Amino acid sequence: MKIIDLTHTLTEKITVYPGTDQPSLKIICNHESDGFKETALTLTSHTGTHMDAPNHIFKDGITLDVISVEQFVGKGLVIDCSDLTEGQKITLDRINKVKKRADQADFLLFYTGWDQYWGTDKYFGDYPHMTEEVAEYLIKSNKKGVGLDVISIDSMTSLTNHKKVLFDSNFVIVENLTNLGEIGNELFTFYALPMKYENADGAPVRAIAIL
Repeated sequence: MKIIDLTHTLTEKITVYPGTDQPSLKIICNHESDGFKETALTLTSHTGTHMDAPNHIFKDGITLDVISVEQFVGKGLVIDCSDLTEGQKITLDRINKVKKRADQADFLLFYTGWDQYWGTDKYFGDYPHMTEEVAEYLIKSNKKGVGLDVISIDSMTSLTNHKKVLFDSNFVIVENLTNLGEIGNELFTFYALPMKYENADGAPVRAIAIL
């Protein structure tokens, strides 16, 4: 068994969506004066590698804390889109090339290689993102969720795909993944477990692949 960490490390200088406050990791107790260490964490719900709930977009949408934990675990499949360049889109052709395995998966994870730009301005540029046809496939095939190594399933100026996949469902989106290129093209077990807090519109996750 091989386990691959798909999660960016949370730091005070972590890449955040433009306009979002940087997280704070403040040590409030230390070994020297208190005999133990404790850190106060201050961060937004969509910091780092994180999960979007339907409530992120829809006022009456379900929140992560009431979605069954089974929704966060399932068969994953990485779809290689690493040949795409700026301005290109993830199309349904990518899925059709591996249709049999894609239909069997609970989660499709699109590997663009864009995580190489993590921590740079280019990360927020014209990164590859899904077409509406891909979003429609995800819903019609009853997927549990989708994941990408970019900041959004939409462009920086749109929420079209968010609205499609999160409407009236338990569907979840995992954004800012990393290391997808280490998994290969076979089915594997995907875990993306979000922090559980009340009325969670989104939350950081620890995402892993078990091969």
